[in-house]
Amino acid sequence: MFDIIKTMLAGHNEFASGGLLLMIVGGVSVWLREIPQRLWHWLVGQSTMIVTVKDDDAAFLWVKEWFLEQTFLERVRRVDLDTTLRSERIAMIPAPGKHWFWYRGRFFEVWFTRTENTRERTGRRTESFTFRTLGRKRSVLQQFVDDVMVCHFRRQGVRSYLYTYDDMWDYVEGYSPRLLESVILEPGEKELLLRDVGNFRKSKQRYQRLGVPYHRGYLMYGPPGTGKTSLVSALAAHFGLSIYLINLGEFTDRGLTRAVNQVPGNSIILFEDIDCMKSGQTRMECEPGVSANANTAVPAKENAQNGVTLSGLLNVLDGFCAPAGVLFVMTTNHVEKLDAALLRPGRIDYKLYMGRASDHQKAELYRRFFLERSWAEAQEFVEASQSAETMAEFQGLLLTLEQEGQSDPMREKEEVSA
Repeated sequence: MFDIIKTMLAGHNEFASGGLLLMIVGGVSVWLREIPQRLWHWLVGQSTMIVTVKDDDAAFLWVKEWFLEQTFLERVRRVDLDTTLRSERIAMIPAPGKHWFWYRGRFFEVWFTRTENTRERTGRRTESFTFRTLGRKRSVLQQFVDDVMVCHFRRQGVRSYLYTYDDMWDYVEGYSPRLLESVILEPGEKELLLRDVGNFRKSKQRYQRLGVPYHRGYLMYGPPGTGKTSLVSALAAHFGLSIYLINLGEFTDRGLTRAVNQVPGNSIILFEDIDCMKSGQTRMECEPGVSANANTAVPAKENAQNGVTLSGLLNVLDGFCAPAGVLFVMTTNHVEKLDAALLRPGRIDYKLYMGRASDHQKAELYRRFFLERSWAEAQEFVEASQSAETMAEFQGLLLTLEQEGQSDPMREKEEVSA
């Protein structure tokens, strides 16, 4: 081969030697032409910093909220409408493409990219923000990220929000938290619960010093309509915590782990109707005298395909995947159906039974509706309304009276007597 090339270049084959020479010159020219471009990319990489935020991270929504507070957004002419942001009106954020702005006296570029995932049947859309600025000090990017975080918590304030999961956490726009005063429990129960939650939230350093995972589990159980979910909503609003609602029937073990890992600290993870898991048992439970290899056992692999397994749930509560700084709250109508492993301390630390409404609770609720009535009049009305057994039923009765224009039933009774 070397002799052939040497012969071509020697001039014995002018056509071949000319073509080869032209190819070599062209290749060298292309390589030389890329040198300035490669040099430019190297200089840009050495003199700039980049931070990327993807839509599968909670900070993606925080960046959108940060955009709404920036003055440069007013001059952006290509915008997207976004209804996922907590705003008094429909928010406008920069549309996909490249935009630039000045922030804290420094030049920034931001790329908003949006792609469609055509490989999956769901065709999920993916989005990301990429910020670039001049400089080499990481402290500049850290200051920018801190500003985004501060903006988020300032907008959030002490309000409580409700989030549901669908590939990512989205807040429920129409959610209105309950007032703590509107939830009426037996005397002393509410105060004891508030004290327990307050003590936990002030004990982070103590947990860390003792090497104990910093989370706490609560179980609220009792018949339907006794106010379990309302109490969770009021508790979250009182402490300024957001609720992340999980329906175990819609998850697998892997999906549950991924969703819980995205929940920030100082939040409530709510498992409603924990006894309604599709696959609540992964261990074999045999009665005395029944063989351990009985055919009635359901394989864990089959359970994992139908929903969350007990093992997967326990790992989320206090395993390696358990998040820190959160309150796990579970509600159930049938506590006897729950596995003993789920109820042990460390997974469930506080239990509250919420049964049928007592006359005391009904009377308290009555006086919330009719402030001018006395305690004796409230008790008299309760005695006449024994058919309403739960707080939900009794509240529905009071609402019906108001809708029918009987805002003060005891007064009407007095008028009839007169």
